[in-house]
Amino acid sequence: MTFWKVDTDVTFALIKDRTAQLDSGYLDRTPILQFVLLSLCFPMWGAAASLNDVLITQFRTIFDLSNFASAFVQSAFYGGYFVVAIPASRVIRNWSYKSGILIGLATYIIGCTLFFPASTAGTYGVFLAALFAMAIGLSFLETSANTFSTMMGPQRFSTLRLNISQTVLPFGSIAGVVLGKYFIFTDGEPLEAQLAKIPAAEQAAFAADQLQRTLQPYRIIIIALAVLLVLVAITEFPRCKPKALDGTEARAPLGQTLGALARNSRYREGIVAQFLYVGLQTAIWTFTIRVALNVIPGLNERDATNYLIFAYIAFFLGKLIADFFMTRFSSESVLMTYTLLGAASLLVVMFVPNVVAAWAAVLASGLLGPCWPTIFGRTLESIEDRHHAETGGAILVMAIIGGAVIPVVQGLVADLVGSVELSFGVSAVCFLAIFAFFARNRKSRVRELAMQEHDQSLSREPVS
Repeated sequence: MTFWKVDTDVTFALIKDRTAQLDSGYLDRTPILQFVLLSLCFPMWGAAASLNDVLITQFRTIFDLSNFASAFVQSAFYGGYFVVAIPASRVIRNWSYKSGILIGLATYIIGCTLFFPASTAGTYGVFLAALFAMAIGLSFLETSANTFSTMMGPQRFSTLRLNISQTVLPFGSIAGVVLGKYFIFTDGEPLEAQLAKIPAAEQAAFAADQLQRTLQPYRIIIIALAVLLVLVAITEFPRCKPKALDGTEARAPLGQTLGALARNSRYREGIVAQFLYVGLQTAIWTFTIRVALNVIPGLNERDATNYLIFAYIAFFLGKLIADFFMTRFSSESVLMTYTLLGAASLLVVMFVPNVVAAWAAVLASGLLGPCWPTIFGRTLESIEDRHHAETGGAILVMAIIGGAVIPVVQGLVADLVGSVELSFGVSAVCFLAIFAFFARNRKSRVRELAMQEHDQSLSREPVS
């Protein structure tokens, strides 16, 4: 065994990978330790995203924002993903997936530290800038980890592997919202009522104190990220890069890759589906606390956060159930069933004006489970030339910009109609659009299989 061997990632590796890589870039088997470490990255962006849902509720009161303006927390966050995904894919192309993960973790740590000067400045714009910086690191992390998970083993199990990696994501989401509940929110009356009782001369000091409470969750996240960064750095990961005919790693030029992807109709439609999914997921979680506050009289922010915790637990359970059904039915069938039930649950949120609406929002989170990994995996599978996989995965990550758009649209609808609950119609339409995409996609695949069988039967007919 060689210690402290410098690999092409310009990192050190003590824990070796012993899998065999195929020419396609996939592995002959899944390396368990490396796959577990890779999957542990998924909860880290879940924690960041769920903390945003807490911050929105706090910022709306502290900075006196409308639903529309407060949703710009998500725009700053997911906008960072959009801007950096392609540069991240170029880093992966020239170096490796491991390099992208290490850069992502390091930049995520830097982004978290920016919350400290932001809390001192005490302005909404500075917090948005800190969130944008943190999202740059997360874009590297997600661009690397999602595609890497699909490649780390036999090709036929690529979508299932990503579903398994995504199954641990809700643990980070739950951890993030629990940290927000106990370190950011306080007991007693809702924050808005507390602020109203404080003399105008003292409100600025009260707001500054509340903003300082945002720091503790990020201190804990920084420690967890540092540990994960060290573990990834000392572990050797497979490269999972497809090879050219001469045996070297193939690197397709960006222009050639973008042209090939633009001509792929299934890939284009998959991007739209991913855009809508991330948007509806973010919108549901953005406004779950608000729904609970609206439909349950006397509830404060800390107690309303319980419904967001239940939502993430439901998200996890929904993923587990989806993974089980995917071993017996096609992933498309499972996803289509989930999306129809999700749209139905949001109708309950819209038209049942009591605590049932809060629980229906929780149920809708449980029905998000298989969407991201199934859309990502199936769309990535539509890329026949695996030399384009890194950039194809990066553009799919760019579809996260839906999380910057759909919540703002839903917030605007809430302001226009005067009801957060009715605004969930925006997310319900997204659920139905994803259902329509997969229904059409499945019909096309059935038709293609029928044509292939017909062609094979003709080729078997004896020549007279």
